[in-house]
Amino acid sequence: MSQSIKKERLPQLDLFRAMAIFCVIQVHSSSFAAAEQALNSPIYYFYNWMNIFFKIGTPCFIFLSSFVLFYNYYDRPVNKELIGHFYKKRLTYIILPYILVSCCYFLLVAWQRGELASNSKMYELQLLGMKLLTGTSYTHLYFVFISIQFYILFPLALWLFQSFRKSKILLALIIPLGLAIQYGFYFWNKFELHIPNKGSYAPSYMAYYFMGAAIAIYFEHLKGWLKSDWKDMSGKQKMWTGLLWGSWLIVAFTHVQIWLSYRQHWSSPNTTWFEVLWNAHTLLSALVLMRASFLIQRRGSVFWNKALTRLGELSFAVYLFHPVVLLFYRRLRDHYTIPGDSAMYFLYIIGGSACALAISWLFTQFCFRRLPFASIFLGSVPYSLKKKKKAPGTHGPGQDRTVKMNG
Repeated sequence: MSQSIKKERLPQLDLFRAMAIFCVIQVHSSSFAAAEQALNSPIYYFYNWMNIFFKIGTPCFIFLSSFVLFYNYYDRPVNKELIGHFYKKRLTYIILPYILVSCCYFLLVAWQRGELASNSKMYELQLLGMKLLTGTSYTHLYFVFISIQFYILFPLALWLFQSFRKSKILLALIIPLGLAIQYGFYFWNKFELHIPNKGSYAPSYMAYYFMGAAIAIYFEHLKGWLKSDWKDMSGKQKMWTGLLWGSWLIVAFTHVQIWLSYRQHWSSPNTTWFEVLWNAHTLLSALVLMRASFLIQRRGSVFWNKALTRLGELSFAVYLFHPVVLLFYRRLRDHYTIPGDSAMYFLYIIGGSACALAISWLFTQFCFRRLPFASIFLGSVPYSLKKKKKAPGTHGPGQDRTVKMNG
């Protein structure tokens, strides 16, 4: 019988999720502007920056998912009870919503193309099954598909890292090992496999997964730094903090610049540069968001902490739903001529981002409050909404909320 080890609840993680889902929406809202519609705009740099600077959401959610898993399970023995409980929760709150939402998007795409009532082979169950197995029912669902792959690997990874517990040297190699697997897969695919949707497979994110595990394992050593204000840090902590933020900004804007140069046909960099800069940008971003979430929780107003916490709790549901908002919002451009180089187009893009966030937030919150079956489609009910239904004196749920996205 495994013993449930009570861990400190970390409300900062919902703030992390809120920032990550905000980044996801910025990328999706600006995708067409940056790729094709606004290439000649005098403010194209802004659209490209919006699309690339915020391209950190999915990797950060993967990092956070791994962190939460290892934070909760690392001190528990790997046995049948643990594995059974783990997969029961994944099946209920992640895999079932993924299957149902994928089917909904499959039908939505068919409706959009005017093929819903046709006898097209598109509607064969075999095609739907293939889309479910590859996370391709809609463009954003690859993230959940990746997460499911990590769930399959998790018990093995947990047992492996636990076996390293007595060897600090081996534990210190977790992040380098993740990088080695990720880049090994990258070069194997580049020179031999040629898989077009490489980003839909777990090895492409192994560095984030292993870094999340490492941060969770060493969290007690890092907690003091995360909870410290600048004035309370030692000289060494200030040096590493400044290096983190400075490196993050330099790499992020270099990443933005290489995409700007490529999209404007100023240069054609080797594809490996895109991979390296994206990887460095997003790995540093995961650490920056972790640090920022603790800072906001300490220094932010009650209003913003409460609002961002709620958004973080809804992040998985918002992630699943927000493309629907963007799909219908973009139909506006089909009815009105909005040149990509106009001021109106700028308002159109910002409006799309705001609508995707606000409508998805309000809709998913309404569903959880009013529809008893909402969790079947949208994942687990937010912690703050469940608390209101509990009798006084009862204990709230634990922290095993892995993809409260994502993340």
